Amino acid sequence: MDWIERVAEIRRWTRGGERAPHKPLLLLYALGHFQRHGNRPISFSAAEAELKKLLKEYGPPRDTSPGYPFHHLTNDGLWLVDTRHGPGSPGPELGRLRDSQAAGRLHPDLARALSEEPGLLGRIARYLLDANFAPSLHPDLCLLAGLDLEPGEELRTPPVLRRDPGFRDRVLMAYEYCCAFCSYDGWLDGAAVGLDAAHVRWWAFAGPDDLTNGLCLCAIHHKLFDKGVLGLTVDGTIAVSARFVGRSQASRDMVLSLAGRPARSPQPGLDAVEPDHISWHSRQVFRTPARS
Repeated sequence: MDWIERVAEIRRWTRGGERAPHKPLLLLYALGHFQRHGNRPISFSAAEAELKKLLKEYGPPRDTSPGYPFHHLTNDGLWLVDTRHGPGSPGPELGRLRDSQAAGRLHPDLARALSEEPGLLGRIARYLLDANFAPSLHPDLCLLAGLDLEPGEELRTPPVLRRDPGFRDRVLMAYEYCCAFCSYDGWLDGAAVGLDAAHVRWWAFAGPDDLTNGLCLCAIHHKLFDKGVLGLTVDGTIAVSARFVGRSQASRDMVLSLAGRPARSPQPGLDAVEPDHISWHSRQVFRTPARS
């Protein structure tokens, strides 16, 4: 049985490119739990707060209940839920999950495969990360989910489009090796350092590897852009989430002062970011509302 393909076939609610990473987040959390405790059942009442935090930090901007993935993942043959009344989930409602003392665990066949096949857990986790989240978010997400992945492990996934290795070079050249938000332009021994080619529409959600979907950003502004602290408007100005709180002078200088400031444009004659990609980021990543 190819468990990577099984994971790739998880049924998710989709509409117009909207993000719905609820089941992947629960699976990542369950894999982290499996690493530490084996396939010991995960009590919903004990996991609720941690799942809620994962959904809040790495889910879409809209509010989501942790009961949704805890119940609905049972439909994909990867997850089982039992209650004090017996097998079967009582539904996604939080009160029912708590009152019935619901507990979930990986399907025994999957748990057995994870125990018998070295590296399978890491490959599943890396597939879930690559298919649902921007790369800049992976380390912190793993830390929050309790996952410990070996670096550089080979990832065998179902056939998918491959990343374009030339994307970074084209984007950095287009923006003259300068952060589009703060104008940082560091170099070390003749190579740009601390600069990234950020996807506006995430690659995991059909974001192409071309200039119309790329921004040259310094490492910190790239992370804040992928976390939804920073955004971009269709008229090319920088948006800062009103949910962001920064009291230090550094936060004011590096983040708050960017609100309403025009972002750097690519060199004349080169493509700017397409409005459709900006709109996707505004809906699916940026944490509204924006500061005035």
